[in-house]
Amino acid sequence: MLCEILSLAQMERIHRASLEILETIGVVIPHPEVLRRLADCGAVVDFPGSRARMGPDLVERLIAQAGRQYTLHGRDLNKTAAFGQGARNYNSIAGEAFFVDSPGGARRLATLDDVRTATRFADALDEISIPGAMADPRELSPASRCVRVLAAMLENTTKPVHFWFNDRASARFIIEMLTAVRGTEDDAARYPLCTPFLEPISPLRFPFDGVDLLFETARLNLPVPVGPMAQMGLSAPATVAGTIAQENAEILAGVCITQVIRPGTPVCYGGICHAFDMRTTQLIFGGPEQAIFGVAMTQMGKRYGFPVYINAGLTDSKRPDAQAGLEAGVTLAFGAAAGADIFGHMGISGVDQASSLDMLAFQAEVISYVESAMRELDVSDDALGLDAIRAAGPGGTFIDQQHTVDHFRRELWFPRLLDRDYYQAWLDTGGPSTEDRCRARKEDILKSHRPEPLPAGLAREISRIAESAGRHLDAA
Repeated sequence: MLCEILSLAQMERIHRASLEILETIGVVIPHPEVLRRLADCGAVVDFPGSRARMGPDLVERLIAQAGRQYTLHGRDLNKTAAFGQGARNYNSIAGEAFFVDSPGGARRLATLDDVRTATRFADALDEISIPGAMADPRELSPASRCVRVLAAMLENTTKPVHFWFNDRASARFIIEMLTAVRGTEDDAARYPLCTPFLEPISPLRFPFDGVDLLFETARLNLPVPVGPMAQMGLSAPATVAGTIAQENAEILAGVCITQVIRPGTPVCYGGICHAFDMRTTQLIFGGPEQAIFGVAMTQMGKRYGFPVYINAGLTDSKRPDAQAGLEAGVTLAFGAAAGADIFGHMGISGVDQASSLDMLAFQAEVISYVESAMRELDVSDDALGLDAIRAAGPGGTFIDQQHTVDHFRRELWFPRLLDRDYYQAWLDTGGPSTEDRCRARKEDILKSHRPEPLPAGLAREISRIAESAGRHLDAA
C-alpha cells in the first residue's frame, strides 16, 4: 500500500461508529427470510418495520465467515480477474440507459446491439479485464433483460463479464446459462464468470430483489460485491468521515446478509461512495473528494481483509478531454496506490449520463499509464547498468549502446493515444486532438476485432435459454 489517508486510530474510530450504527439504528431489509435468519443469529429484528439491529459480536462473527479471495474466469478459462490476491482489475460499466455514439452528440436509448458492440470493443482492450454490458437495452422487457444481455455478452467476449442482475426469477435462467457454459454446476461454481452486485440503498436500506436473487446465485456460490453509493450531503452526512462510517456500515450489513444466505460466500467490499454537488444537484465522479474516498474506503476494506472495489478513474466530463484526463488520472492513481482490487465503472460519459466507447478508449489509456507508473522497479546489476555508464564515460551517450537496445522497450511506456510528436509532425497530420485519436482507435477496433466465436452447440443452448427466459418471464 503506497498511499494512506486514515491512521490506524482513525480506522478504528470509523469501524466503531459503523458498529454503533448497525446496533442502535439498524438497517431495513424488506425480506422476511433474511430477517428470520438474522434473528436466529442474534439480531434484534422488528419484523413489521423490516428493520434489523445487529450487535458488534454478531457483525464480527458473520463477516469473519465471508470468503476473501476469488477469481473470475471468462468462457476462456485463461482470461481471469483475481480478487484478494494482489492484482488490479478494471471493468466497463454494467449498463446505462443512454448511449452516445460521438462525444458532444445527442444521446439515444441504449439497445441490445450496443451490448454486443460494447462487449466486443472491451474484449479487444487489454486494459479491461471484465467487460461490462455498457447498455441497459430499452427494447427488452425488464423481466428477461439480464438473461438476454448475458447471452449477447457471451457471444462477444472470452473474458469474465459484468452486467446488472434483475431478480430471483431471471437469476434462475442466468444460473442455467452459466452451467451450460461450464458443462456442470460444479464447474460453474469452481470457475465463476460473473457476480451479482448487491447495492444497498443509502441510507441504510436494502432492495428486496437485490437480496432475494442471492438465494439463487448462492447455488453456484457466486462472489458478491457489496457496494452502496452513499452521497455525501444527500443520502449520507455532509462530511467525509460521516459518509465513510455510514457506507462502511451498509457494506458490513450487506456482508452479513450474504453469510446468512450461504456461509462462506466470497465478497468484495464496494466502497463506492461519492460527494453530492450542491450547485448542480448531482453526485460528483471526479472531484478531489473521490480521490479521498477511494483511498479511505480501500483502507477500510483492507482492514477487514476483503478485496476492494472503488469508483476511480471516472470523470464528470462528457468527452475525453483535459478535464477527463485530470479527474480520471488523479483518482485512479490514488486508488491504485492505495491497493484496491478493482476500479470502475469505465466508459461512462459524465455522471451516469450515458455510455461512450470513445470515453472507454480514453480510460484504457489512463489505465495503461497508471499501471506503468505502478510497476515494480528492477534494481538488478543489469538494470543498474554500471558497465554501460563506464562505456559512456563523462560526457558520453547511451543512444548507441547495446544496453539501451536491450532495455528501452520494457523500461519506457509507449502511449497509444497521447501525443508526443514534434509540433510540425503533429501539424502535418492535421493537428489531431486526444478526442480525435480516441475516435480513430474506436473505429479501428470496431472494424478489425472479432472475438473468438462460441462453439456451435453452446451457442444454440444459450439461445434456447434466452428464448425460454423471454417466454416464461415476460408473460408473468
